[in-house]
Amino acid sequence: MNRLKRYFLYGLTIFLPFLLTVYIIIIVFNFADGFLGKFIKPLFINLFGFYPWGISIVISALLILVAGFLATHFFGKDLYPAIERLLLRLPFFREVYPSTKQLASFLFSRDKKTFKQVVLVEYPRKGIYSIGFIVSDPSKVICEKVGRELCNILIPGSPSPFSGFVIMVPQEEVIFLDIPIEDAIKFIVSDGVVSPQ
Repeated sequence: MNRLKRYFLYGLTIFLPFLLTVYIIIIVFNFADGFLGKFIKPLFINLFGFYPWGISIVISALLILVAGFLATHFFGKDLYPAIERLLLRLPFFREVYPSTKQLASFLFSRDKKTFKQVVLVEYPRKGIYSIGFIVSDPSKVICEKVGRELCNILIPGSPSPFSGFVIMVPQEEVIFLDIPIEDAIKFIVSDGVVSPQ
């Protein structure tokens, strides 16, 4: 019985993530298809007499591609920042948009400059270690005031690695880890279940 139980649990760890991934993909596709499908479906039925499932997702991808092209080559430098500043004045939008933009920038950016390196620091007290991310260069003014080289470190909250506490730690007290940023994020998002290798 113990062997069967072990086999079952091992099979579950393999099969369950696969099922959940497929299920989430189907939900996302159905949501995207249903959202734009409301507008595109009547048009396709009137023009062609049928509506192919998923065509709204293809059209959405093309619209995103066109928006990215226009923002990159034409109005991205002037118009997009102006629209962004205008939208950030809206009450609900200014609370949600910045964190969403940061998440999207990290996930889809090529250079991944949001976090520079994974580190280990003694936080919140000596003897307890927390994983953190070096996020930016230290302020020269602050370093001169304290007379030490500091590192700006984000101590992320779990399960969201994009929020937490920013602390300034003396460079000699920072342990630099040779861990990919993606692995550290998996560790935080999984509440410590998936350990970095």
